[in-house]
Amino acid sequence: MSYFGLDKINKVLRIVQQNGGVWASLRKMYRMDDLKEGRLVGVDKYGNKYFENPYFFYGRNRWVEYSPSFGMDYDGSQIPADWFGWMHYKTDLPPDRDGSRPKYKWMIDHSENMSGTPGQYMPYTTTPPKIEAWDPNQKK
Repeated sequence: MSYFGLDKINKVLRIVQQNGGVWASLRKMYRMDDLKEGRLVGVDKYGNKYFENPYFFYGRNRWVEYSPSFGMDYDGSQIPADWFGWMHYKTDLPPDRDGSRPKYKWMIDHSENMSGTPGQYMPYTTTPPKIEAWDPNQKK
């Protein structure tokens, strides 16, 4: 079977089936530029899905599929800290199965990095500017 490449075709069909069919696979290819098969490890409260496949290289065998609510504007800061630890091999237990993770009432909820977006933090200043831009149309 492997001589004719039928095992590769079988693997492609299995990946397409796991990703929800042809159209869902094409949408996922458009959004993430990659199709993989793997075991669903968990889902965080933002809708991100975390997968693992031990047949890939170490360091490439864990990945995240971001929630469709992010559209095409997803980045690594949208992964919560507990899942970040699992993604970067700080622990082998996902956060939903690790009972030793601290949960205190003073811990704030995860928020993504908004730098470069309209929601970015801009400090308010009360000092007047020392230098002003020259306006050629301004009359003195």
